[in-house]
Amino acid sequence: MTEPFNLSQDFDVEDPIKCIRTFYHMEDSVFLVSNFLRNNIDGKCLLLCIGTDRYIGDCLGPLVGTMLEKMKIRQPVFGTLENPIHAVNLKKQLTYIEYTYPNHKIIALDACLGSEENIGCIQLKHGSLYPGKGVGKKLPATGDISIVGIVDSCDHEEFFFLHNTRLNLIMKMADTIAKGIAEGLR
Repeated sequence: MTEPFNLSQDFDVEDPIKCIRTFYHMEDSVFLVSNFLRNNIDGKCLLLCIGTDRYIGDCLGPLVGTMLEKMKIRQPVFGTLENPIHAVNLKKQLTYIEYTYPNHKIIALDACLGSEENIGCIQLKHGSLYPGKGVGKKLPATGDISIVGIVDSCDHEEFFFLHNTRLNLIMKMADTIAKGIAEGLR
């Protein structure tokens, strides 16, 4: 689970080249995701879909990775429901990726916390994301491009909210993100 996002601080909404945000249910959300990637990825890239299927709130990354594999995109995909990338194996996987794919840009994807009104928001930006930071873990920053989906509110004082996240929300967000990625990297 990536660190909480403050939309006003983390995104320069005046510059859609550096970042975009949309809600999964908006009519143009797939287009916005695909267009951002089309305009910001040139050359080789791979997908790093972070999370675990042990908590619904944290399965966004592996669910998108599984969907992308089923879509048979040509870019390498790391992190699926069958082989998730999470806090325990992230460093090892990053070492493998850096050695095996040295000239690839990494598109990193993770679930994220945010404010109540931003649940369902998908955000893309240049730069790394910080996996685990939202739940107090210290893991390496990763990604040249970051995609995060706000799946729950960080307004709670406890981190057991992940048990209350609706699978329906995660499925719909994952569908939008996977379609946008597949279209954008065609």
